[in-house]
Amino acid sequence: MNILLDTHVLIWVINDSPKLTKQRRNQINNAEQVFVSLVSLWECVIKVNVGKLKIDLHKMMGLLERFGFELLPLRMNHIEALVDLPLQHRDPFDRMLIAQAKSEPLILVTDDKQIHGYF
Repeated sequence: MNILLDTHVLIWVINDSPKLTKQRRNQINNAEQVFVSLVSLWECVIKVNVGKLKIDLHKMMGLLERFGFELLPLRMNHIEALVDLPLQHRDPFDRMLIAQAKSEPLILVTDDKQIHGYF
């Protein structure tokens, strides 16, 4: 099983947050490959810059390798999947993650109930 972490799940992993349930930890630990989208990193940079997130971005990027996470770039087939994605969810970052997960295919690990409607 290959998975893609939603941005909030990535932050929970990096911060070792209690919000990351045992079930989610097991899902991540038992995955064949864990992907982090460059879109999530972009979202984190924006949130740090506007004061909505306090995290050391350089440390976070270093931890990605330490955890063995694979970076998922943004590709044309992801954009093509986004074009056909119904507008149930309006967050542009989440929509791109959904499009990436659907087109790869990957299991998108998220606690966002709006996202679950796409799968």
